[in-house]
Amino acid sequence: MFQKTHVRLTLLSAGIAAAILLAVSMLYLFLSEKNLRQHDFSVFEKDMEALRLDLDAQTVVTHKWLSAAEQNGTRLQLWDNGSALLWGSQQTDPQRRALIETALSHCSDRFPAAVSGDAPGFSFLLFSYSVSQKKTPDCYACLMSLKKQHGTLTLLAVRPIEELNRQIRRQRMEYLLPVLAAVAALFLFFWYFTGKLLRPIEESRLSQIRFVAAASHELRTPLSAILSTAHACTQMLQGDDPEKTAECRRFLSLIEEEGGRMARLISDLLTLAGADSRNLRLSKTVCEPDTLLLDTYEAYEALAVQKGYHLSVRLPDQPDCPDKKTAPLECDTDRIRQVLSILLQNAFCHTPTGSHITLSLEEAPGCVSFLVSDDGPGIPDADKTRIFERFYQRDEARGQSGHFGLGLSIAMEIARAHRGRITVSDTPGGGATFTLTLPA
Repeated sequence: MFQKTHVRLTLLSAGIAAAILLAVSMLYLFLSEKNLRQHDFSVFEKDMEALRLDLDAQTVVTHKWLSAAEQNGTRLQLWDNGSALLWGSQQTDPQRRALIETALSHCSDRFPAAVSGDAPGFSFLLFSYSVSQKKTPDCYACLMSLKKQHGTLTLLAVRPIEELNRQIRRQRMEYLLPVLAAVAALFLFFWYFTGKLLRPIEESRLSQIRFVAAASHELRTPLSAILSTAHACTQMLQGDDPEKTAECRRFLSLIEEEGGRMARLISDLLTLAGADSRNLRLSKTVCEPDTLLLDTYEAYEALAVQKGYHLSVRLPDQPDCPDKKTAPLECDTDRIRQVLSILLQNAFCHTPTGSHITLSLEEAPGCVSFLVSDDGPGIPDADKTRIFERFYQRDEARGQSGHFGLGLSIAMEIARAHRGRITVSDTPGGGATFTLTLPA
């Protein structure tokens, strides 16, 4: 599905961009060709005006003058009082004959009496035409009539414009190749760009699939235990055997334990669902970070002693100003305690008995950091980015003892909801340090 979407988005975006590029390019090319033709025709018009003035100044039209006039590729044909002169008629060049005949045909269609010299008021006519009957003209022509002493002298001047057409074709090719290269580059760019755009969506979909699969697996285990023990209790309650009654009580205790485990899992899932929908509710109040840290320490001090850990707390030193207090925080104190509890439980679970666990507080400009450090085995670099993934557990067997791999994910979401972050680093001398940083 994402592959098809990738292809369609690429075709759509690149197609629109290519269409705009082609439209702008064609418009520019059209205007450029139009200016080239107008300029070339303007040059021809000036040349014909100069030829008319020169011809008007001639008392006798000589072959030398006619040869000089045809040096720039112009072909001439003259009529004296409607009678064609011999210049050019003796030449057997078929191209010249086709140019003259086609020009005369155009003149006859537009001005039937122009060549005969009977058209009153006619003096100068400029036009372009095509010898090969194409839409694009390939010749310019000028028909001029001059009053002389012995009558009317008519001259037809024809100039092929193959060089202009070649220049236009060359310009089209020179412009078309970069445009095609740009279109290809657009398709490659949009293929890469839409791929990058869809990658987070694809990863989110895969993450959701993994999340649902893992949640289903975790929910199936306690549910199966509840159903099997409930069935066993039903069978045992049918008799009056004291041993069976005691066994039934043990099964009921197991049901209660598994039900509580399932309730915790569902509560964690609801917390993550609220974070995903940006609906994680926070009741923010202003509090003192050191007080919050001390409250957490007191809450877990007895549990740490019971589990055999050495839990300590360290507050920032203020030797210069003992009365100076740490910058206050605006946060949901219950949620921050929950994060610190998760980090402490994580330290209890991954460090051997007898390890030292330290709660500490650090202050920096604009932020306050809570640190939970231990001197356990630490976390490999390869796992430091994955431990915040949902249901990720370095020790797969931990899921059987009530740990689902959601704690650090929940802690990260709570930190993000407070515009903070959680990072993990190595403790100097061994172990891991989790740092919760919040804006002061």
